[in-house]
Amino acid sequence: MVLCSVKCHTSSDETLPPEPIAGAAELFALDPAVAHLNHGSYGAVPLAVQRAQEQLRIEQERDPDAFLLEAPGRIAEVRRVIAAALGADPDGLALLTNVTEAVAVALDSIPFAAGDEILVTDHGYGVVTRAAERRAAECGATVRTLALPLDDEEDAVVAAVLAALRPRTRLAILDRITSPTARAVAIGPLVRALAERGVLTMVDAAHAPGMLPVEQEIGGADFWFGNLHKWAFAPRPTAVLAVRPEWRERIRPLTYSWEHEQGYPARVEWRGTADYTGWLAAPAGLALLEELGVERVRGHNDRLAGYGQRVLVELAGLSALPATPGVSMRAVRLPAGVAQDEPAAKALMAAVRDGIGARVAVRPWAGGGVLRISAQVYNRPEEYRLLAAGLARLLG
Repeated sequence: MVLCSVKCHTSSDETLPPEPIAGAAELFALDPAVAHLNHGSYGAVPLAVQRAQEQLRIEQERDPDAFLLEAPGRIAEVRRVIAAALGADPDGLALLTNVTEAVAVALDSIPFAAGDEILVTDHGYGVVTRAAERRAAECGATVRTLALPLDDEEDAVVAAVLAALRPRTRLAILDRITSPTARAVAIGPLVRALAERGVLTMVDAAHAPGMLPVEQEIGGADFWFGNLHKWAFAPRPTAVLAVRPEWRERIRPLTYSWEHEQGYPARVEWRGTADYTGWLAAPAGLALLEELGVERVRGHNDRLAGYGQRVLVELAGLSALPATPGVSMRAVRLPAGVAQDEPAAKALMAAVRDGIGARVAVRPWAGGGVLRISAQVYNRPEEYRLLAAGLARLLG
């Protein structure tokens, strides 16, 4: 899979929506009465990938013994396919269910000492931060949250993270692309600078596989994890954990299994009579992405997300947050007093669903919440105009 690099600036291509990819909408089973503008949260499994998984389920039920006895070898082969697509070392890559599981495995494998510090940012995914807090409490370590201004550019983010380091900062957990604000944080120069300072890095790359060039990040971070059920068209739940060589023998699985003595990555992948059909069908999603054209899909989604952000600014009067070209999501700031806490954010998402017929992500933020839109090949420009007009009414 060949992917181009990403730089943080605004593209003039975003002034107009892209030409639709012919037939792309028919590849999915989505309800056409709903504007599905939240692909970044749960993804959408293409029909062809659903069929591939169903065939695997049928195969499993024809001879469960044979299927499960052969599954570890088949998982290893799928792992090699995924590693090749991501430009990763197959010996360092493990299949897991999602980023939530991956961060738990990684945190449990690091020997923290009392007084060690874990650094996170306020743009990070909430459950990842909570996992860090639980692990820190077990070891006598601490978690410190670095506040990053919503309008900071890439260089300012790097400088802020490096300036926040303390002598006992043991680990930094940073997002490749942040979930609430759709912006780059863990870029290559920052990951390398942290390594030079002796700080371990975990890169939450939930949105990277299938959307971003990930080779550099995978090679540089101590732990790197990403979901394939978002932008790589894999069935849910499918994710990968990439670990640098010096940490692989220290990786502790959350459960013990008959594959434990095989070492990493097999020891964290196998969990007995689980459903592995989603993992085994993941190459079908990568194949579809290749068939559509990786660059074509990424360019389409980038421009469409940029167009969606523009109409939200122009028609609904919202404020655009900095955009990272190549990212299939954009974020806007809601007015002061709107969605400033979790209940209010959930209420606004429900109002958008019920009153506009659209799915979006809203996260609380002091001074006014953040609304995030996604763009995928099944989306249409008119869906973003519908959302913008509806928000103008809802927000008054």
